[in-house]
Amino acid sequence: MAERSKTTGIKNWPSDDRPREKLLKKGPGALSNSELLAILLRTGTAGVSAIDLARKIVEKFGTFRNMSHTDMRQWKELKGMGPAKTAQIKAALEIGRRFREDEVLSVKQKIASAKDVVNIVMPQVRDLKTEVFKVVYLNSNNRIIDISDAAAGTVDHAIPIVREIIHAALQKFAAAIICVHNHPSANIAPSPEDKKFTQELTTAGKLMGIKVLDHIIVGDSNYFSFADEGMI
Repeated sequence: MAERSKTTGIKNWPSDDRPREKLLKKGPGALSNSELLAILLRTGTAGVSAIDLARKIVEKFGTFRNMSHTDMRQWKELKGMGPAKTAQIKAALEIGRRFREDEVLSVKQKIASAKDVVNIVMPQVRDLKTEVFKVVYLNSNNRIIDISDAAAGTVDHAIPIVREIIHAALQKFAAAIICVHNHPSANIAPSPEDKKFTQELTTAGKLMGIKVLDHIIVGDSNYFSFADEGMI
């Protein structure tokens, strides 16, 4: 697409060059990241069109993944990006993330290895600045019933988390579970608390007839599996 003057509004462009019209005519796959963002933004700011503002966002963050886990301070550095426009982009990114979750759950994907779980959960947790727990609930054929957040807390407060996880598994009629949590430091080595938590969860699972198949720690682009390491 030819470069346009920053003082030229999108409404004055040829219809084939306008992002919204281009999407309707050629489909969303024909649009660049900047053009997709411009549709969300709808308008720019004084002297800057929506597409120019979108380009600045792409230049700043690089990828949609990088945009996912940001705070308002980073967006305020971009002239024309107020709370409303930032919320629109963050909402769209969250819709994309949930779409992927729904896609996985709709086919009741069968889990055969730690890697299968990592491929699903890693995009959700690897960029978070705080530690979060997710639990994958499986039926007797190791197919996914649900993936949800565990009770609030960290491995430093493992007892209430263990109780909540097992209780949820019973409610969902799950035969087995896999726990996943991230290490924001990107160091995937299990801490003493991680090991204690895993042991307590496994013991509780045996008492209640719930198999604990694995506990996976996710870093930036790697992971640690208690099962793969023979620790569960």
